[in-house]
Amino acid sequence: MDTKLNLEPKAVFGFFERIASIPHGSHNTKAISDYLVDFAKERGLEYFQDDINNVVISKAASKGYEDAEPIIIQGHIDMVCEQTPGSSIDMTKEGLELYVDGNWLRAKDTTLGGDDGIAVAMALAVLDSNEYKHPKLYCIFTVDEEVGLLGAAALDVSKIDARKMINIDSEDEGIITVSCAGGITAKAILPVSREKSRGISANICIDGLLGGHSGIEIDKEHGNANNLMGRLLYELAQSVEYKLVKAEGGSKDNAICKKSDAEIVIEAADVSEVKSEIAKIESVLTRELRATDPDVRLSVEIGEEKEVSAFDEVSKDRLITWLMNSPSGVQHMSKEIEGLVETSLNLGALNCYEEEATACYAVRSSVNSRRDYLCKKLDNLANMLGGAVEYSGEYPGWEYRADSKLRDICVEVFKSQYGREPEVKAIHAGLECGLFAGKMDDGRFDAVSIGPDMEGVHTTDEKLSISSVERTWKYLLGILEACE
Repeated sequence: MDTKLNLEPKAVFGFFERIASIPHGSHNTKAISDYLVDFAKERGLEYFQDDINNVVISKAASKGYEDAEPIIIQGHIDMVCEQTPGSSIDMTKEGLELYVDGNWLRAKDTTLGGDDGIAVAMALAVLDSNEYKHPKLYCIFTVDEEVGLLGAAALDVSKIDARKMINIDSEDEGIITVSCAGGITAKAILPVSREKSRGISANICIDGLLGGHSGIEIDKEHGNANNLMGRLLYELAQSVEYKLVKAEGGSKDNAICKKSDAEIVIEAADVSEVKSEIAKIESVLTRELRATDPDVRLSVEIGEEKEVSAFDEVSKDRLITWLMNSPSGVQHMSKEIEGLVETSLNLGALNCYEEEATACYAVRSSVNSRRDYLCKKLDNLANMLGGAVEYSGEYPGWEYRADSKLRDICVEVFKSQYGREPEVKAIHAGLECGLFAGKMDDGRFDAVSIGPDMEGVHTTDEKLSISSVERTWKYLLGILEACE
C-alpha cells in the first residue's frame, strides 16, 4: 500500500491514508465497512459483515503456526468528528486533509481519527501481507465505539473461536493495558417554558480550555466549559437582571467541553455592568485554572436590541441550579491501584431547545455500585427540578486477570525490543475489551490493549506520533510471532 506522505511503515500509513479519505464518524460507517469487505474479497479472505456494519476478517495461520491458538486483532472503525469553527469540511461526506508536523501526523482543522484508525490500518497491513508469522487471525472491526461501544455490544461472536485478543485502542506507547472501567451515557432532560422578551442581546463565550478525553484525562482537572458557564450565569444573576435565551457547549459526552456559549438579553443600562462582571469572573477563573487551562478566556459581544423567545425565570433558575449542583469530574480515586480514577462523570454536551434543555454525561466507574449511585444522584437532582434522566450505551468493565499468558508474552517481547520493562496498568477509560470479555466468558478470554503515542484525542489538536507508530507496528508483529 503506497503512502502519499512517504511515511514508514509504508504499509500501515498507506492504509491509514486510505481510511482517512473515507468519512467514518460514528453512525456514518457504511462506506468504510464496505471498503473492508471489498478488501477481504480482493484478497480471498473469509469475512462477515453484520447489519450495523461490524466486519470480521479472518486469515489462516502462517506456516508453522497451524497448531497455535488463534488470536484476535481488534479496533473500531468510527471516529469522533470535531472541527475548528472556521473549517468548511463536511465530515459526513469528505475525507480528512492529513499533514506532517515534525514527528506528528495531524489533520487540518479536524480531528485526525488516529483513535482508532491506526488499529484498522495495522490490522489491514497484517492481513495484506504473507511475510509475517502469526497464528490464525480474526480481525474485528467494530462500529460506533465512540458513542457507547454499540458495535461491540451488538456483534455476534459465535463464529469466532479465538479467546486471545490484542485491542489496539490505547494511546501511550510502552503501556500494556489489562483492565478498564465500565460506563454509561446519561442524558438529563429539564423542561423549559419560554416567554417573549425584548432587550439588548449579549453573546457570552467561554473558550481557550484544553478539553480532552473524559476517561483518559479527567484526572487532569481541565476546566469544563459547560460547568463554568453555569457558574458564570449564576454569578451574573446576582448583580444583573437578564433573560436567558440559550446555553450550549460540546457535542460528545466523552469529550471534556472546551467551549460553551450563552445568549442573554439585558437592559441597555446594564451593558457596562455585564461587561464588568464577566471581566471579574474571567479574572477569577484565570487564577483558578492557571495550572490546568492557562489560556481560558471569557468574552461578551453586545448586539442590538431585539425580541427573543427566552426562558421564563423558573426555567432559567432550573438550568442554572442543575449546572451549579450536578456532580462533575472525578468522584473517587481507587484505593487499590495508585493513581487510577475509580469513578467520574463528564458533562460533554449541553443543549437548549424550545421546550427542554439537555445535559449529556459520560459516567464511568470500575465499581458498578458507585456508578449506579452516581446515576441515582443525577436522577434525584433531575426529579427535584421537574426533569428526568435517560440512560443508554451501558458497557461493562474489564476485570484484571491474574494469570494472563498473553500479557506475559507482551511483556517479554517488549523487554526484548525496547530493552526496558513496560508499564502494565488499568485505565479509567472504557475499552471494548470489557464487552468482549462478557461475550466470550468461558474462562479462557485473555486480552491486552496497546497502541502508539497520541495526543489531543477527540479534539482538533489530535496528533499521532509517526516514530511511535513504527515501533508499535514492530511490537505487534513481535507479539504475533511469539504466540506460536
